Amino acid sequence: MDDNKDINIYDIAKLAGVSIATVSRVINKKGNVTPKTLQLVEKVINDTHYKPNIFARGLGLGTMKVVGVLCSTVIDLYYAKAVGTIEEELRELGYDVILSCTGNVRQDKLKSMELLLTKHVDALVLIGSVFKETDDNSHIERIAKKIPVILINGYINIENTYCVVCEEEKAMFDVVKSFVGVGRKDILYIEAPGTWSSISKMEGYQRGLREYQIPYRPELVISTSKDLSVIKQAVREFLKLKIPFSGICTSEDIFAVAALKVLIEKGIKVPEDVGIMGFNNSLICECSTPALSSVDNRVEDLSKMAINLLIDIFEGRNPKQKTIIPYNFVLRNTFSLPSGE
Repeated sequence: MDDNKDINIYDIAKLAGVSIATVSRVINKKGNVTPKTLQLVEKVINDTHYKPNIFARGLGLGTMKVVGVLCSTVIDLYYAKAVGTIEEELRELGYDVILSCTGNVRQDKLKSMELLLTKHVDALVLIGSVFKETDDNSHIERIAKKIPVILINGYINIENTYCVVCEEEKAMFDVVKSFVGVGRKDILYIEAPGTWSSISKMEGYQRGLREYQIPYRPELVISTSKDLSVIKQAVREFLKLKIPFSGICTSEDIFAVAALKVLIEKGIKVPEDVGIMGFNNSLICECSTPALSSVDNRVEDLSKMAINLLIDIFEGRNPKQKTIIPYNFVLRNTFSLPSGE
């Protein structure tokens, strides 16, 4: 094969039919590699005239020690918590972080990824399912051919991309189950649609209704932006319709807090008249009055797992492509579980 300056460790792994971690072990002369595999990988390296770059040589922790981190915004408490946790974990391991806030436009996300590649980062961490496009994720596939990509709270089946997710679909299913368990069957759902995470939660909401033979009613779904004033106005408009409801579950805490404020404003008692359950267990849950019950999707644990995955990759181990963790209910004053749960 002709000398190709653009060939990378991903190409070597593909040509040899082995994992990137195996190629790393061959390059770094460490770890258990069978003589047959060793001979195969070395032949591919020789045939392609491959010259290991800094990243390839550094999979055993001799890297540039810089990790790129992308989120859509740090204004969002969920993303801010993830960024803080990741930065702290990496600092303790001797890594620096380059952070880029991309917004939600696909082209801007791609531009940020490409920019971080020019900074010679050893890996990319993408925070949130906003980075999983509904139609085309070829841009992430291109990046993953050069460096490992970790996606927090989203799933993409792409080689050299590793995902850590919470059981959000099941969590929302169990929220509905808990409402029904205390006799609250008319459940208003408030969301910001469009992401992999929001789709999973909606599926959980609808599955919960089906489980208890409760018809799905579009009039009991409010889809809106994350702007507090916009959410409150949407809830006010819903109340004007005089549609009976006894519970509110939401895709994020901001929707639950906005709804709580409007209900109090209208003299509706929480949780006596309406029970409310948020999602994310962010700081605003404890700042609201009454304190908001919420689903904890464990963003701090997800972020720490993401860094553990990176270290496994850098050290030449073979981590799972998808890691799933369970959620927790954090019950405060806006909703309680049925007795016995």
